[in-house]
Amino acid sequence: MKVLFLLSFHLSVALGVIAQDSTIVAGNKFNRDNRLDQLGVKMLEYNESLSQKIQLVDGFRLQLLSTTDRNQLMKVRSELIRLYPDQKLYTIFQTPYLKLKLGNFINKQDAEKFKKMLIDSKLITGSIYLVPEKVELKPDKKNQEEEP
Repeated sequence: MKVLFLLSFHLSVALGVIAQDSTIVAGNKFNRDNRLDQLGVKMLEYNESLSQKIQLVDGFRLQLLSTTDRNQLMKVRSELIRLYPDQKLYTIFQTPYLKLKLGNFINKQDAEKFKKMLIDSKLITGSIYLVPEKVELKPDKKNQEEEP
């Protein structure tokens, strides 16, 4: 039984070695592992994704709501998503309050304009606060700012 097992094991190892790509360099035979090519492709994809990564910079968000009523927050949130799909919303839980924040404004003037527009729409009944925070800067916006 052991002999049969060892024989089949050695046969499978030998076939595995034969199945690999091999390269002959200066009279020596080297086995090439295809997983190295796959690893190289994955590293390339990872490096490209790093160049597209969102960075955090100093900016402003609008705090629209601070409540303990989750249903109210979700109602306001879904209406904002419907009206302003291009603006990002953030729901933060700070015991016992749920806070709803909107936007990634780099300039204070842009945040003030949007705040005035929200006040005029009367969607938010309470106060809207301009909060300085780290905000997301997408690569395409960063490139536009660098150009004169």
